[in-house]
Amino acid sequence: MSTEALFSLGLCVITPGADRELQAIEVDPFELLYRHAVGDWGDLCREDKSLNQSALRWGDRLFSAYDLKNHVRVYVITE
Repeated sequence: MSTEALFSLGLCVITPGADRELQAIEVDPFELLYRHAVGDWGDLCREDKSLNQSALRWGDRLFSAYDLKNHVRVYVITE
């Protein structure tokens, strides 16, 4: 896995619910954005990770899922 971004994140937004959940479990959303940008797709199945690799080549949608404390699952999506 690279330590440099594989693509541009563009405009980044967070839903109020995701922001509350991340604050409650003391997770920095920028850490998750970094992981997503460098190709750490988190807790996706092998098939979804493979789809992301293809999407990198074609400029399609990328997504990551991170299973965190207290059964919190956060999705990061790049359109």
